[in-house]
Amino acid sequence: MHRFYVAPENWDPQELALRGSEAHHARNVLRMQAGDKIVLFNGKGCELTAEIADMADHEIRLRKLHESGTAPLRTWIVLGQAIPKGKNMDLIVQKAVEIGAAEIAPIISDRTVVQLDSESASQKQAKWQQIAIEAAKQCGQNWLPRVHAPKNLPEFFSASEQPFDLRLIGSLQPDAQQLKKILETYSSEHGDRPRSVLMLVGPEGDFTPAELALARRHGCQPITLGPIILRVETAAMYCLSVLSYELLI
Repeated sequence: MHRFYVAPENWDPQELALRGSEAHHARNVLRMQAGDKIVLFNGKGCELTAEIADMADHEIRLRKLHESGTAPLRTWIVLGQAIPKGKNMDLIVQKAVEIGAAEIAPIISDRTVVQLDSESASQKQAKWQQIAIEAAKQCGQNWLPRVHAPKNLPEFFSASEQPFDLRLIGSLQPDAQQLKKILETYSSEHGDRPRSVLMLVGPEGDFTPAELALARRHGCQPITLGPIILRVETAAMYCLSVLSYELLI
């Protein structure tokens, strides 16, 4: 069945309806009709199966058939991603949702090529959030990752209120450790896997020494991604894949 997103503030299982772009997609793209069954999710773990009751002019009214809940992922993984060139951030957001990131924080690093003023940053954030919605619809993820507004690294650390159990940063520095070793050390010291992880991934050319030093002061441990230098989008997927395998399964 086709999946549709209904924002939490509009989620009312007793009076369900599709509006705006979701209604347009169902009506004009999928050509759905009264009696068809669909799946809805609200990005906060709730999912339900519904039947189209009425195709009104400005909304599609629905009838609830079955409702269920999905537990959040075992570890809350936040990807702090330096914004790369071109459309690579679009791909990173899409794959981050599919792999299991809980939040995505775009970082304007010193080596970020893309220039963003407040208006363009807001537009980018809205675009990336929509990409996250579409990815969640496709992959069956009922917890929608939040895409934050782009910030530089000092602003990101100042605004971050979450006390992460583990903070990591991809690094090309010679003292960077293997991620597996860091996770083993954490489990040995705490008797359990971390419940929240920050994963910082740099831009083309990596974070600057000053940014890396700042991250270290905020508790980020540098990790190596192996002997091969990875493209930005590959590095993000690599880190999230390893974390997902080790912490979410």
